[in-house]
Amino acid sequence: MISTNQFRNGNHIEVEGTIFKILEFQHVKPGKGGAFVRTKLRRVRDGAVIDRTFRAGEKFRSIRTEVRRMQFLYHDGDDAHFMDSESYEQLTIPERTIAGALRWIKDSDDVELLYIDDEPADVQLPSALELRVQQTEPGVRGDTASGGGTKPAVLETGAKIQVPLFIDTGEVVRVDTRSGEYVSRA
Repeated sequence: MISTNQFRNGNHIEVEGTIFKILEFQHVKPGKGGAFVRTKLRRVRDGAVIDRTFRAGEKFRSIRTEVRRMQFLYHDGDDAHFMDSESYEQLTIPERTIAGALRWIKDSDDVELLYIDDEPADVQLPSALELRVQQTEPGVRGDTASGGGTKPAVLETGAKIQVPLFIDTGEVVRVDTRSGEYVSRA
């Protein structure tokens, strides 16, 4: 069991039979009444984010999590296919549950799969990745780093982001995977 006093960002808990990941939490001790914990939780099953308040000291079932290194093979519109690099065992995860992460993964990339209670649940990505720009409008003379402004670009994974005007097709850019924003040239 895990108490509200042991909450940490990234922990997984079970609330009323549903597994959630703790995104944020805040202990609140009002002048009048009992203390409570205000949380922002992400439902593991579908990625929905909810706000929830619990009494201080309330207990929940702690969820066992494990990270396994896998190779991303491909996605076919319904499922994403992965292979364990050690046992060569293949598994599929419904695309809708990991759609956010799939934007940044190329075929044959090694990724870390998060297992919750021995079931594959999520793909853990680094906070930033380096990806090649596959298509964007050509840069024009005068488009400099200090000029400002952005233009749309399609990356090698198919993700669409905004890049500065001076970025050309074929360049490698660093992208923040949490916000989907351009960070810098690689």
